[in-house]
Amino acid sequence: MSSPRPTLASFWHDLPREGRFLLSVVVFEFIGTGLVLPFHVVYLHEVRDFPLSSVGVLLALPPLAGFLATGPGGHAIDRFGARVNLMGCLVLLIVGDLVLVLADTLWLAGLGLVLGGVAHGLSWPAWQSLVAAVIPQRLRQRYFGLNFALLNLGIGLGGILGGLLADVDRLVTFQALYLVDALSFVPALTILLLPLRHVAGRPVHDAETAQEKVSYLAVLRRPAVAPVVALGFLVSFVGYAQLNIGMPAFARALGEVSTRGLGFAFAANTAVIVVLQLLVLQRIEGHRRTRVIVVMGLAWACSWLLLGASGLAPGTLGATLLVAACASVFAFGESLMQPTLPALVNDLAPDHLRGRYNALSSGSFQLAAIIAPVVAGWLIDHDAGYAYIALLVLGSLGVGLMAVGHVERRLPPGVNGVREDDLVSVV
Repeated sequence: MSSPRPTLASFWHDLPREGRFLLSVVVFEFIGTGLVLPFHVVYLHEVRDFPLSSVGVLLALPPLAGFLATGPGGHAIDRFGARVNLMGCLVLLIVGDLVLVLADTLWLAGLGLVLGGVAHGLSWPAWQSLVAAVIPQRLRQRYFGLNFALLNLGIGLGGILGGLLADVDRLVTFQALYLVDALSFVPALTILLLPLRHVAGRPVHDAETAQEKVSYLAVLRRPAVAPVVALGFLVSFVGYAQLNIGMPAFARALGEVSTRGLGFAFAANTAVIVVLQLLVLQRIEGHRRTRVIVVMGLAWACSWLLLGASGLAPGTLGATLLVAACASVFAFGESLMQPTLPALVNDLAPDHLRGRYNALSSGSFQLAAIIAPVVAGWLIDHDAGYAYIALLVLGSLGVGLMAVGHVERRLPPGVNGVREDDLVSVV
């Protein structure tokens, strides 16, 4: 008989002091992100008067810069430690925001966005490596899930505040938003400099690992790594890249949903994550992570079917509600994915290669974020909106098939979220 799953009430008590420090700054940091995230196009085009075509090129720079930075970033994490690299990312984010405050020329705006893109490309593998160094394996899944809920709470609050404060006729209001975003990174930088200065330093190599080949090709050849990276690419391609780009494009072009309706949909997405994440964490504890990802794929397939249905009643309240339902069901899938995939990657990774493992995972997401908008835009622009929906539905179902058919059989049970006492009870 298996032991009962740990309750979420015990999580904070079990969490190391370092983990509590890290969680304490998440909401504040992402309030800053929420302040500016919805308004990059408005700021650059309507406030700074850059041509829309130029703005499109500018906004393609951050994901490209982030993708190019992940490879060197993984090496740097494994050589110098996660904490030092994460501090560098926070400094880059602050400087990038300050440059955007002053961005009255295209090259200054491009510089600010590239700095932010490099920082975001480096920060996710550095942050996940830091979490793995600080949080015990048995708590990582819950930690990643709770962090995701707090992150979305911060973004939601920031988006509301940004909408109230931003005024396209007053440059100073947008400059203030970017300044506050810069300041939002200071608390995280402070805890890394002071109370957490002792954690996640240089990885310690023994005689065997010191001689081991550590190229990315060598890492991809290690057991289960390539299938996990491929799974991450597909999850990103049919998931986040489409939610942020393809979903609004389809909703506007075929569903004729207003911008206010889109704002309502994204608000619903955030609310569902904040409300459901803790419950989901409790329910998935002890289950195979690959099976959780299967459920996520099914949820996303349903969400894209709801988006497709919005095109059957364009310009109506029903279309708006269907898009909001799409975003809400998608959020349920997010609450399943965010605790599982990062924990899986970090439980699979050895300490001395953790940076490279996380960089490969992050790079797969970044690459999909570059490719997916091009595919979505081309299909929707060429009157193939329903072919686009079919692609997403089949891709979401493919996520589940890949998780069970190619990833699960290559994973040790412990890495896949199966507890030792559950294995003993089966035997």
